[in-house]
Amino acid sequence: MKIGLFFGSFNPIHIGHLIIANTVAESSDFSQVWFVVSPHNPFKQSSALLHEHDRMEMVRIAIADNYKLNATDIEFRLPRPSYTIDTLTYLSEKYPNHQFRVIIGQDNLDNFTKWKNYRKILEYYGLIVYPRYGASFSPLMEHPNVTIVEAPMIDISATFIRDCIKKGRSIQYLVHQDVMHYIKGKKLYL
Repeated sequence: MKIGLFFGSFNPIHIGHLIIANTVAESSDFSQVWFVVSPHNPFKQSSALLHEHDRMEMVRIAIADNYKLNATDIEFRLPRPSYTIDTLTYLSEKYPNHQFRVIIGQDNLDNFTKWKNYRKILEYYGLIVYPRYGASFSPLMEHPNVTIVEAPMIDISATFIRDCIKKGRSIQYLVHQDVMHYIKGKKLYL
């Protein structure tokens, strides 16, 4: 089975994430796209993150009606901070019949060479790259194990959503409706 892995903190998951994942699932030969909820991204401050179980629950809520999308908390049980290569190695051992590829935004290509064992990720797994506003051309886009997908450019950030919540503004249409109710019900990000 071919699986696309969409790593992120999803703090919170928003419609931009959902559109990208669904577009990749529909326009590729993947059986599924898995959201890999990262407890701690080595490039981000962990203090700004909502508890990982709330973020995982919001992802599950957001994708509940789409059989091509799945969520995994696999990184919750791995050493922290989370490194993509370690997660890929673990998943490959756990699911030897699956082929995994990493889904990233074009803007992440600029820093990709700073990722732990990035050459192994390219060689053994490969990248699915979706367009992002302001991203420049990267020589990595011409690598044989990098596939560029045509996808809408949705310029929504989780930071913007969290700021809206803190300011008492509506986040309707920015997140899945059930995720919005979850956030309101638990008084998250206030």
